[in-house]
Amino acid sequence: MSVKDIYKTVSERSQTTLIEKKSRFIANVCPVKNEDEALAFLSEIRSKYPDATHNVYAYVIDENNIFRYSDDGEPSGTAGMPVLDAIRRSDIVDVCVVVTRYFGGTLLGTGGLVHTYGASAKSGLIASKIVLRQLCDIISVRVDYTLLGKMQYEIASNGYLLEDTIYEDEVTFIISCPKNNTEKFLADITNMTNGKASCNKINTKYVDIDADE
Repeated sequence: MSVKDIYKTVSERSQTTLIEKKSRFIANVCPVKNEDEALAFLSEIRSKYPDATHNVYAYVIDENNIFRYSDDGEPSGTAGMPVLDAIRRSDIVDVCVVVTRYFGGTLLGTGGLVHTYGASAKSGLIASKIVLRQLCDIISVRVDYTLLGKMQYEIASNGYLLEDTIYEDEVTFIISCPKNNTEKFLADITNMTNGKASCNKINTKYVDIDADE
């Protein structure tokens, strides 16, 4: 995966169903880290619905800007591309969407197919919980108990994610801080505690934030 400060993705699998003129469209969505995982998920869905009329898919991988799509027998441009467009319009990466169709006996026409495949993919993406994945430094801040209230206020008022609080002879806060804000955070803590806080960066990792927050 290419290293970004923040990007949008999905955090869990989902499945939604849409009925259009008796045809059943089943959208399955899965977070994936690479193309191998996307292809494995596609194979899984094909095995799950072996009697389906079509298993249309699209996936977008952030690393090396990989994207693929397939109409899987539907008229060219009416299925795979609308699914890919739904992913791109949501600005989501590292995801695979497979829309399975069971034909209901009524032709939808080109416009109907484009609309329905796109709508099915969009509903699946929404159901899979869209998140912002932000690169954060994990910082431990050790302070005297007299500074407990000040630290709690500082964390809450600035929107930092408190991962843990350890109560020993002093109090240690484990805090997720957006990497691009680490220097300011450390400076603010130093100023607030008059240099009495002991701060250490112990890790760097991606942290998921609800996209609607």
